[in-house]
Amino acid sequence: MANALPTPAILIVDGDTELSAMLVRLLSAEGWTVCTAPTGSLGEAALHRDRPDVVLLDVMLPDASGIDLCRRWREAQPALGILMLTARGDPIDRILGLELGADDYLPKPFEKRELVARLRALLRRRTAARFGIDDVLPS
Repeated sequence: MANALPTPAILIVDGDTELSAMLVRLLSAEGWTVCTAPTGSLGEAALHRDRPDVVLLDVMLPDASGIDLCRRWREAQPALGILMLTARGDPIDRILGLELGADDYLPKPFEKRELVARLRALLRRRTAARFGIDDVLPS
């Protein structure tokens, strides 16, 4: 299969190791490559080393603000998919995350199937943009 698309890579940046382990199992079952980082600084290193397609980013990290990381990573890598996955689910928090560069925002607790559906949609948009696939509907 010479035309097969590369396996999507997901980076989870979240200090909750139990949640991260569950997400690794869930997303690996989708056939995606998944790595984790429990802190912002380790997430930054993994971002540069692994070049993921999408980052699942918590707002409240032990060493950094996920909002600040989102803004910085969006500026540095405009094509990076960023989905904020956080306990901060108030409307103002969601608006702030989206305004500062997140592609999507899902508050915890979340439905696993919804997270997978949102990631699939984000990956579709990223793949279409990367390969120049036109999303104009035929007339």
